[in-house]
Amino acid sequence: MNMESNRKALYPDVTASGGLGPAMREAAQLRGYDTGVAPWAVDVVVIQTARGFLSVDPATEERLFRLSVRIPGFDWKIGSTGDLGLLVEAVAAWREGIPFDELAERFGFLELDEFVGALERGEPTSSQWTELLSSDFNRNQWNLLRSLRADEVLRDMFPTITHGAVRLRVDAMDGTSRQVLVHEVNGELYEVMRVGVAGASWVEVSAGDLIAYLRAALNGE
Repeated sequence: MNMESNRKALYPDVTASGGLGPAMREAAQLRGYDTGVAPWAVDVVVIQTARGFLSVDPATEERLFRLSVRIPGFDWKIGSTGDLGLLVEAVAAWREGIPFDELAERFGFLELDEFVGALERGEPTSSQWTELLSSDFNRNQWNLLRSLRADEVLRDMFPTITHGAVRLRVDAMDGTSRQVLVHEVNGELYEVMRVGVAGASWVEVSAGDLIAYLRAALNGE
């Protein structure tokens, strides 16, 4: 049996619906759930949530919908089930923000220990700081990164590098959470932009004012 025939045999409901995306949308609608699966999603399903991107990947050897949580640079496998209805119910519950212990109790197929443990240890933020400060590719940003991480508030923000600027995000798992871009002009002057704020533009900030300015921006002040 070739791969296509095997897929049709394992996932007749998915095949009948025209793809994984449509199948999940139909299953959710029948049960009254909102999974957040995009209308254009067909065979690849990645759902943005406040706790990372949920990715659904059908296995090829047996009927299993494998569920993962992803953010750039990090990927946690959190369980699998062959029940499409149970899958969409779990995805909907995850999106609603139901506590992890309740999720694990309601959905026996979820394996959240590694993921929750990482969050409790301050991951992935701590590892991300270490990674950026150990990569020669980011050498030009090292001084700025070190000064930001030295602050007791800013070190808890999730850092990335975007076109040479340091991006700090309040919530590592939520790509839409409050965030700023910081570009070093020279050792005494920086440019800062509040991402996602209407009419935001680059603002010049002196080195002496930088930490206080970033704290206020990330606190929504």
